[in-house]
Amino acid sequence: MGKLDQRETPIFSSLKDEYAARHMAPFHVPGHKQGRGIDKDFHEFIGPNIFKIDVTIFEMVDGLHHPKSHIKKALALTAETFGAKESFFTVNGTSGGIQAMILSAVNPGEKMLVPRNIHVSVSSGIILSGAIPVYMQPEIDPNNGIVHGVSPSTVEHALSQHPDAKAVLVINPTYYGTSTDLVSIVDLVHSYDIPLLVDEAHGPHLCFSEQLPISAMAAGADACTQSTHKLLGALTQGSILHIQGEMIEGSRVRQVLSMLQTTSPSYPLLASLDVARKQVALEGKELVAQAISNARWLRQAINVLEGMHCFGEEVLDYQGVFAFDPTKITVSARALGLTGFQLEKILTSEYDIQVELSDFYNVLLITSYADSKDDLMVVLQALGAISKEYSQKINNETIPVVNYISNTPRMIDNPREAFFAPKTRCLLTEAVGQKSGESIMIYPPGIPVLYPGEEITGEIIRYIDMLKSTNVSVQGLEDSSLEYINIIEDKVSSSNIFSAPSVQDYYDKVEPSQCSTEIFEPDIMKTG
Repeated sequence: MGKLDQRETPIFSSLKDEYAARHMAPFHVPGHKQGRGIDKDFHEFIGPNIFKIDVTIFEMVDGLHHPKSHIKKALALTAETFGAKESFFTVNGTSGGIQAMILSAVNPGEKMLVPRNIHVSVSSGIILSGAIPVYMQPEIDPNNGIVHGVSPSTVEHALSQHPDAKAVLVINPTYYGTSTDLVSIVDLVHSYDIPLLVDEAHGPHLCFSEQLPISAMAAGADACTQSTHKLLGALTQGSILHIQGEMIEGSRVRQVLSMLQTTSPSYPLLASLDVARKQVALEGKELVAQAISNARWLRQAINVLEGMHCFGEEVLDYQGVFAFDPTKITVSARALGLTGFQLEKILTSEYDIQVELSDFYNVLLITSYADSKDDLMVVLQALGAISKEYSQKINNETIPVVNYISNTPRMIDNPREAFFAPKTRCLLTEAVGQKSGESIMIYPPGIPVLYPGEEITGEIIRYIDMLKSTNVSVQGLEDSSLEYINIIEDKVSSSNIFSAPSVQDYYDKVEPSQCSTEIFEPDIMKTG
């Protein structure tokens, strides 16, 4: 245990013992007045206590944006637990934390290196900041139909071509639990004297076990944001942003978070972050060790079932797939003729099991220390029954292989310009040469085919047309029939004071080989 007493829960204790226990007369918001104004059915289902601590900012409970007492102490306890110099609670999820990281690291018109398979929150952060993204190609695993991390060699090449980049952002670990060689990437990025930002939404548990990939803070990253609600014990939307070193200033992060976050933060959310920190600070190593043990047992048992496959450490290539989180259970029933979408539907409708997500090949089950072996046995029995049923069926249909398009489109407008530009609906078949006003993402493997502001090519249209016949998941297009796309006819007016410098202006100042539309491929694409 560190210098602070990790048994304390400053936020939760102040709400429970200083406010609720005194039966304060609530002449303040929220309007439900400690639950008395809540709908009866909802109140009966939820119970009374959460409404007693649903308060607003005042001295007794402290304030999130300028913490002076309970929240300030809770943040210090959190920083010590996760090995950070300073930590910040976010009540609008890791998405808000990621946007805050970006706005704290780059200014309008500055370049930032990001993986091509970034989360939508990164795209939003780029739009808000006015930064110019330089896309890096992650490792693609066609056998499992997923995308891994970017390799150190890819980051090194991108930095050598763009030495004026102001920050690098990577994902660690991916949704599916694979992690890049983060320590090597930290060293590379710091050799250019710029910060490394980490989307660690799926890694709040990493620092509690040496059996897991290294955490961003332990690897030396300058900032990361973690979804405490995804894999630890906080309520949904409760996340934490951590910083260390001197490249990301805490005062800047506070300023940005004050712009992005509500002035009426949820105190039940803050209390859940407080107690989640206490739980892992005191018991995290034991809890995570049990979660890993249970998940490894389930993975081994699934791989015995006919027609079922759950990948593990055999996918490691020690570059873009440097380490693996075994608590992520990715199950494929392709050998039984089932897509991931079909497998999810069967599990939900017939066995009352809801998975985290499905893609063309897989379903993903998120396990944590809250899952007992009995809970996991329910999954195993369901998969065993499905295996038995479908292995006996004659299925002549084969699941087609869906490959990722190799050429990355040219960026004409930067993402901020594209977001604010007027848009027109156009038939996709007639959109060749136009600027996309939307994102198009295909699963698998999840890398966007188009971002707003990029040129729509004939190759992209043919690719999307081919995918229609496979019923693959297409995300981003406003028109779900995939017949129409929003295009940008005119650029944002140069008189717009919020607009970053245009990409075309940027082109005029650099050599073609330096343009930020280049995508950096890994040295060796994975084939299995």
